[in-house]
Amino acid sequence: MPRIALYAGSFDPVTNGHLDVIRQALGLADRLVLAIGMNPGKTPLFPADERLALLTETCGPLAKAAGVALACLTFDDLVVSLAQREGATILVRGLRDGTDFDYEMQMAGMNGAMAPGIQTVFLPASPAVRPITATLVRQIAKMGGDITPFVPAQVAARLKLKFAGKTGA
Repeated sequence: MPRIALYAGSFDPVTNGHLDVIRQALGLADRLVLAIGMNPGKTPLFPADERLALLTETCGPLAKAAGVALACLTFDDLVVSLAQREGATILVRGLRDGTDFDYEMQMAGMNGAMAPGIQTVFLPASPAVRPITATLVRQIAKMGGDITPFVPAQVAARLKLKFAGKTGA
């Protein structure tokens, strides 16, 4: 039976922190599902189709090199519902610090109560990427700062285009 893991997030945009967790997750599964959550209460910087393209573009080669099947998709319901539809038994969550841990433990408990057959696995971010958040990347890019240390080259190029001529608050 194949091991299927699911890693959900907004990926707006995908960062080197996300890639760090994805590289680790590739060692846990035969198939990795990267799922972009669609939250009607939020207005993302990149539309869903562009985030899917960036995920596929940046993560496809990593999955191929690891010999792991990769799927990138969107969802707008509970992550455990998506995991059940996809046959995933592992929910991957990245941890940067204690604040992440507290929140993720609550989520793991609720998800475990709703879907006992799905296990949450916490993967610690590598020290070099712990401070990276998509929110900070967007803010730095918007203000004309150098985001190349924090995101894949494809993402940096798209952010540069997105904010061309739009510096400042």
